[in-house]
Amino acid sequence: MKIVIAKMSGFCMGVRRAVETVLEAPAKQPEPICTYGPLIHNPQVLELLESKGIRALSDIPDAAHGTVLIRAHGVPPDVKKRLKAAGFHVIDATCPRVIRVQSIIRKHARQGAAVIIVGEKDHPEVIGLLGYAGSRGHVAASLEELEALPAFDHAILVAQTTQNTGFYEKVRRWAAAHHPHYKMFDTICDSTERRQLDVQQLAASVDAVIVVGGRESGNTRRLFEIARQSGKPAFHVESEDDLSEADIRRLLDARTIGISAGASTPNWVIRKVIVGLETRLFRQRSRFHKALHTLMHAALLTNLIVALAAGGLCYAAARLQGVETHLPFVLMAFLYVQSMHILNHLTGSRADRYNDPERASFYERHKVLLTAAALACGAAGLLIAFTQGLLPFLVLLIMSLMGLSYNLYLLPRPLGRFMFRRIRDIPGSKTILIAAAWGVATSALPVLSHTGVFGWTNALAALWTAGLVFVRTAFFDILDMQGDRLAGKETIAILLGERRSLRLLKILLGALIAALPLMAGLALIPAAGVVLAACPAAMLVILLAYERGAVLPGLRLEFLVESHMLLGGLLALAWGWAAG
Repeated sequence: MKIVIAKMSGFCMGVRRAVETVLEAPAKQPEPICTYGPLIHNPQVLELLESKGIRALSDIPDAAHGTVLIRAHGVPPDVKKRLKAAGFHVIDATCPRVIRVQSIIRKHARQGAAVIIVGEKDHPEVIGLLGYAGSRGHVAASLEELEALPAFDHAILVAQTTQNTGFYEKVRRWAAAHHPHYKMFDTICDSTERRQLDVQQLAASVDAVIVVGGRESGNTRRLFEIARQSGKPAFHVESEDDLSEADIRRLLDARTIGISAGASTPNWVIRKVIVGLETRLFRQRSRFHKALHTLMHAALLTNLIVALAAGGLCYAAARLQGVETHLPFVLMAFLYVQSMHILNHLTGSRADRYNDPERASFYERHKVLLTAAALACGAAGLLIAFTQGLLPFLVLLIMSLMGLSYNLYLLPRPLGRFMFRRIRDIPGSKTILIAAAWGVATSALPVLSHTGVFGWTNALAALWTAGLVFVRTAFFDILDMQGDRLAGKETIAILLGERRSLRLLKILLGALIAALPLMAGLALIPAAGVVLAACPAAMLVILLAYERGAVLPGLRLEFLVESHMLLGGLLALAWGWAAG
């Protein structure tokens, strides 16, 4: 079974702009913050905003204070005036595509033209557009309703920006045949057009289609209609739980499943549907597949795979630097990473609610047991470090304390508007600090403990391991961009954007691949150490496969990314055996 995701899925430009505007408002605008009506048609996003204290306003009070955001669909002009008169600071988050239609309507209505809006009369966008047409506005949702309208001497035709392109083409032919003097405007959003064409082509190439998005979302419903018209099994879901067991049994026969999503559907919701679908289909294939999935899932959920990867990377770094006594340091790296990852998930679970809700639920249910396991692993790692000398013990203790304090408030209150109260508040700090901590734990500690000298060759080895971890962590940041932004985190991926972040990672991986042959050529590392270049090469293959849609966000992708560093330990082990 293969899952294919439509190229045009998730937030469109207008929705992304509206969501980002409302998320930035608490830091920049007078509070309380509210929206006039639901910001977008997606229940998960609306629930999130409610949890942040950003409520949707249904009625305009006589007197108010704070900030109100006009939603992406827009509102009639008199509503904006009434909001300002009530005392609100008004921020207009109307989609620019909708603003264009409003301008067209306002201009021609003032010139005396009748305004015919092809759309749903109860849709928020259409209600807002009617406000610009005044008494000259008319709405038609079908050809029958168009035919029922009077014949106007002077009229324009516009479409709701999320209207079905096929239906609007029928309207165009009707107007040409019956009212050729009517002036028509192409007001369907180009994103909507491409999205509809995309799902049409997707449905033609797959065995079944799942459309993800809110049931109140007009553009999502139209995507579902297009998918259903293909004759293939089609499903409209708001979340992964909407697929029944009967739906899953129908999907088992599909060799390829296509997934599309409405313009107001966040990436993390699409990702949850993909993961949930993969899990349920995988488990029903055979007992072996069910057992394999359970093992992979448990290893990721408990951080066991990432801790094993740290141990493997430590062994590889020890071999590169000629450190013979490596077992204590492999154990230290394993226990340190296991402890820190559990504790950081326990104290920083807010983003997991969106990026990985299953993990968040798991940590909430087993909080006491996981806390005990994290503390036990941390204590065991420090004990092993103490047996290796005072220096490794102090270094590991300092790193552990820094890791514990990452999500904690270190200052009682901000001393200024831009003061950081936690380490995690520093933009991009997570990715850099995790890479630095792994570089020290896996590469620097073994050398310092044995020789007490840390030369520039050792520094290059530490930078190489830290680079691998940086790429791994930054890649997960790219996958989690929307959830992190909603949780208030500023990762490197958010600061740079997805495209520039992916470009940076590819450049870094190229440098990491070339570094080991160069170091071997300069006799800085053993010649056999070149085999470890397979680690960044494997990650580069994974990254390129993700970019091309060959592997989707989900269990398999996460397991592949975490395992590529474990590959370094296995290659170093084979290198050791070959050396005798």
